[in-house]
Amino acid sequence: MKRLLAAAAAVICLMAVSMTASAAELGEIKAKSAILTTEDGQVLFEQNADEVHPPASVTKIMTMLLTMEAIDSGKASLDDTVTASAHAAEMGGSQIYLKEGEQMTLDDMLKSIAVASANDAAVAVAEHLGGSEDAFVSMMNARAKELGCTGTEFVNPNGLDTDGEETKTTARDLALISAELLRHEKILEYTSIWMDTVRDGSFGLANTNKMLKLYDGMVGLKTGYTSTAGYCISAVAEKQGMRLIAVVLGEPDKDSRNSDITAMLNYGFANYSVAQILEEGQEPGSVPVEMGIQDTVRVQLADDSPLLLEKAAAEGLTREITLADSVQAPVQEGDVLGEVVLKNGDEEITRRQLTAAETIERKGISSIYRDLLGYLLMKQQPY
Repeated sequence: MKRLLAAAAAVICLMAVSMTASAAELGEIKAKSAILTTEDGQVLFEQNADEVHPPASVTKIMTMLLTMEAIDSGKASLDDTVTASAHAAEMGGSQIYLKEGEQMTLDDMLKSIAVASANDAAVAVAEHLGGSEDAFVSMMNARAKELGCTGTEFVNPNGLDTDGEETKTTARDLALISAELLRHEKILEYTSIWMDTVRDGSFGLANTNKMLKLYDGMVGLKTGYTSTAGYCISAVAEKQGMRLIAVVLGEPDKDSRNSDITAMLNYGFANYSVAQILEEGQEPGSVPVEMGIQDTVRVQLADDSPLLLEKAAAEGLTREITLADSVQAPVQEGDVLGEVVLKNGDEEITRRQLTAAETIERKGISSIYRDLLGYLLMKQQPY
């Protein structure tokens, strides 16, 4: 199994190198740092992606991630009542003008963060979930490390410069965090909102991400701006069965931010396509089971997530399926029983494990005796 995983990882690394190398045709990107990835981490383009820069309000993707994780784990609820502290109410920049002691549901607070980039709501939610802003920031930094972020240090939940401190991160780290946030599909119900209200309809929200109207297929995620950070965004778009994440940091103005994101996404959608591991309707087969309560066990892909390939590589793919000749019972669901290899000509693209789709118990003594008795009786039958 380890050899299979190592081979697959090596192939994916080679694919990533060839993908980024071919991205030279994309043209000039004005951002200080940029990256284009799939949601499973394939890098299609990068430019200074590991340089450390302030992300401004793009910081809030981590605030939203911890919020969604708390909700999905049952530690919090969208119906929770969040009370604004004096500290939350004093936030400047983009805000919903919370008053000290004002209460809103976590649902409305999250909406205010995702749509209007509300700095005060971000602090209120951080205090609600973490007990204090400092404790929540520690949670943010711990989660970043868990995700493999190497250039990120959060100082608050909203991205504002405070007391000479500012959040630092990289385009690559933001793509990692964005991909993890996308695992919580409900967040797209918030980040795709164009206009909405809170406070029973008395306060309007307008999305800071104008790319929702400027780019077909845009579904989120988060913009940011400060005078030191410049214009930033982590943008997610869906087309042709693909979901791409484009991140830029340090853009000189809104127009260049929008044009760079458009160019990067257009490049991705124009040059890559989705390749399924098995052809539509293709069954990987089954493996005979010795001494099992069933004669065969069905197999399935351990990982059926599709690959994003350059269109030329995706054409003319062949699939080679190798299965074990047989397996001894008991068989546990998930046992490795073979593999499928995707090739383009003689070049191997990737390989995926085929595993048992069900558990097959070993026959008991009584079953073995009945089988033997049946066999003997059949042998005694006259011809």
